[in-house]
Amino acid sequence: MPAGEASKDGARLFDLYAAALAAGLDRRGLVVALGGGVVGDLAGFAAATFLRGVRCVQAPTSLLAMVDSSVGGKTGINLPEGKNLVGAFHQPALVLADTDALRTLPRREFVSGLAEVVKYGAIRDAAFLDAIAADAPALLAGDAAAVARAVRRSCEIKAGVVAGDEREESGLRAVLNFGHTLGHAVESVAGYGTWLHGEAVAIGMAYAARLSVRLAGLGPEAAARLEGLLAALGLPGSAPGLSWAALRRAMGVDKKSAGRVPRFVLLEALGRARAGVEVPEALLEEVWHVGRQ
Repeated sequence: MPAGEASKDGARLFDLYAAALAAGLDRRGLVVALGGGVVGDLAGFAAATFLRGVRCVQAPTSLLAMVDSSVGGKTGINLPEGKNLVGAFHQPALVLADTDALRTLPRREFVSGLAEVVKYGAIRDAAFLDAIAADAPALLAGDAAAVARAVRRSCEIKAGVVAGDEREESGLRAVLNFGHTLGHAVESVAGYGTWLHGEAVAIGMAYAARLSVRLAGLGPEAAARLEGLLAALGLPGSAPGLSWAALRRAMGVDKKSAGRVPRFVLLEALGRARAGVEVPEALLEEVWHVGRQ
């Protein structure tokens, strides 16, 4: 299927159902999702819903998919109004993350995946953030050992969070959405594919860090450190040219919102996150404009 978030829609999903029927897939069979996060989300949702559920194997080939979307069982498709608004929890029977596959990944895609790596340190492990910063030159050079360390620790952190709250019922798993409230809006408003997912999440993390200084007790120096690390890895911190009104509407229909009021994951300190924070309306826009200066 064509690369990019635009392929993660209902039409492509029904194409997969038709292909599964034509291939004779039955409930003893399985779907293999070989590709990046878009392939994993779409194929995983097809597997979750075809014949009321068949097994799925996730074989991620992008860094972002290896450290994030292939782990945890979230699957889904996009609607025109927003990302991942239709989906299901469907744990894979196996995740095979072969880091050799990253050798042919376009550099922009690889760097995009580093945003999710940074996210794990920001929400759960400040020492991991230090390790990422120390390994930044090696990671950007594609050093196999540095990449393997980043993938392993990211998966450990995500698996630990998911094991404690598989279906986002207690609120623990929601901390994994750090940077995603604004990030998903950036992707949607700009048009899927304009910003890669990790790039949009990096923009969202920088924004959430600034909100955290105002509302959650994060020190300004810690926020600057996080934004500096994102920049050092080649990730963006802002999205010039996007309408605030359009972004605010998109955040209102995000699946994490309540009554069209967005809920944010904010940082009390590097390595310690708090989910479900409602931000005063005026502050939402003020911090957005501060970040664009």
